[in-house]
Amino acid sequence: MRLTATTARWLDRFGLHSSSSAILSLLPKCHTINHLKQIHCILVTIGLSRNTTFLSELICSLITLDQIPYASVIFDKIDLPTVSLWNNMIQIFSTSSKPHEAIAYYFKMRQSHAVPNKHTFPALLKAISKCDNVNPFHFYAEIVKLSLNLDPFVRNSLISASANCGFVEFARLLFDESTWNDMISWTSMIDGYVRNNISEEGLKLFLEMRLNDVSVDEVTIVNVLRASAMVGNVWFGMCVQGFYVEPGRVSCDVYVGSALIDMYCKCGYLDHASKVFDEMPCRNVVSWSAIISGYVQGDRHIDALRAFQGMLLVNVKPNQTTLSSVLAACAQLGALDQGQWVHQYIDRNKLELNSILGTALIDMYAKSGCVDDAFLVFNRLAFKNVYPWTAMINGLAMHGDASSCLNLFKQMIGSGVQPNEVTFISILSACSHRGLISEGRQLFRLMGHAYCLKPSVDHYGCMVDLLSRAGHLNEAIKLIEEMPMEPTPGIWGALLSSCVVHKAYELGKLIGKHLISLQPSHSGRYMLLANLYSLCEHWEAAARVRKSMRRKGLEKTRGGSWMEVNGVIHEFISFDGLQTQMQHLYVTLDTITAHSKFYGYNPGSHQLPFVISGGFGESISIS
Repeated sequence: MRLTATTARWLDRFGLHSSSSAILSLLPKCHTINHLKQIHCILVTIGLSRNTTFLSELICSLITLDQIPYASVIFDKIDLPTVSLWNNMIQIFSTSSKPHEAIAYYFKMRQSHAVPNKHTFPALLKAISKCDNVNPFHFYAEIVKLSLNLDPFVRNSLISASANCGFVEFARLLFDESTWNDMISWTSMIDGYVRNNISEEGLKLFLEMRLNDVSVDEVTIVNVLRASAMVGNVWFGMCVQGFYVEPGRVSCDVYVGSALIDMYCKCGYLDHASKVFDEMPCRNVVSWSAIISGYVQGDRHIDALRAFQGMLLVNVKPNQTTLSSVLAACAQLGALDQGQWVHQYIDRNKLELNSILGTALIDMYAKSGCVDDAFLVFNRLAFKNVYPWTAMINGLAMHGDASSCLNLFKQMIGSGVQPNEVTFISILSACSHRGLISEGRQLFRLMGHAYCLKPSVDHYGCMVDLLSRAGHLNEAIKLIEEMPMEPTPGIWGALLSSCVVHKAYELGKLIGKHLISLQPSHSGRYMLLANLYSLCEHWEAAARVRKSMRRKGLEKTRGGSWMEVNGVIHEFISFDGLQTQMQHLYVTLDTITAHSKFYGYNPGSHQLPFVISGGFGESISIS
């Protein structure tokens, strides 16, 4: 390799020819692979191509620029790498996207008879925790053999790796056998419980930690708040906030603040989450994503879009998680214009269309009535796991296209993707709306026999709806009796609605009374039973039901809907005619009704009258 004229002038300028060690000062200034190649050329030219100190620094710089293959080639040409250099390679790969390479380098290290030290195993165990089907037990014997199990750093790494790999009991055994556990040990064990969905044990361990007067830091608090969110224990989360965050015992950085927001949102306390968010001194994409996701989970979709608009105004760049939540809000509101804007934003910024984001786009287009656009996104996905398939099947089911649903389901099976519980809910729902009884029965049996999926109450609800819609009321009742769990009011409600359609009035009366006993405060149950009595011309019974409803202070739930016009979402609430715009709406509705009657619209004798009323509510526009 020869020095270029540019490199020679560079060295002359800084006077580096006379001092080989000064070459190291160039490495932090190298920001491209070409610069590092020039440094490598210099090392070869001046006879330092096998110097481990220089090569170690060069390898680290190459890894920083994600030039892993080049770094590996250089390392493999070193005759006798030092333990420090082996550790560097293991450490570098443990934090990269190829953690399995760290394990491979460890085995090469042992084959070269180099002896690991206390710096080797923490990096190795970090890599193990990121790999699937790798057991930390395989390395425990060697750790003990080298007496490194007594080192606190190695022990904590072993606890963390064991818990992350799913061996929580072994991690707890290591934790209990330790004569001295520091804050990192306690936090690693709590984190292990949270990662393995044993959050109750994590909260108990945190209480033990406090009883032992072990100090906590921000990482501990984040894990405890995650555990509180998973079990829905808002009281515990409030206590943690009041005792540690508000007095300033731990700093309320973006991670603690985001964990607080997530905890309050998952526990249903959106106003508390908003307050925490508003009081945060600094917000990043994680905190913005947490509040947007919380609004979506709490059915406050307009607030979610408003928060997204605020995020854009302060120039915080959203990621795939943020945009997935925004698309979910657009899907629920039917805000097609704003969903398309998000899709264009993804394309403009060249964001990776991963499975989660692709699923959200498919769902948004399908719920907005654009099935063809949903298919375009679906076909564009390079990798499709069960979630995009299920979203596409659900979109077709939503629009009553049962035949396309079944065909897509067959393609999914043919491609080797295993359906999940939600997939079967979607496909059974499609069969229900099209009256495909035999197909529905076959799919319901297929769940358990072919895929070992245990039907949930939702699957039974789909089957009851399918059978009762088709008039097989006795079979539906038999299925309810055979359910391994208690039928929900929703299942009884589906059966009652079919009783009305198929004029099984006596059965409907019994189910209606049972529903009211199950949900005495649900106004819809009273209205459905009263309507049933009216259809039977049992006017006195219908009056008694309505009188009972008034006596209990129950009112019919006011309907609401949204409409998007020119990128602005308008909200309509029934019987909210206080705003002046409603007069124009009433005139338009009267005109539509007159035209409908002129062209032959004649409601059947059993159709109930309807009233559409409302007021223009909140609106939001993303520009």
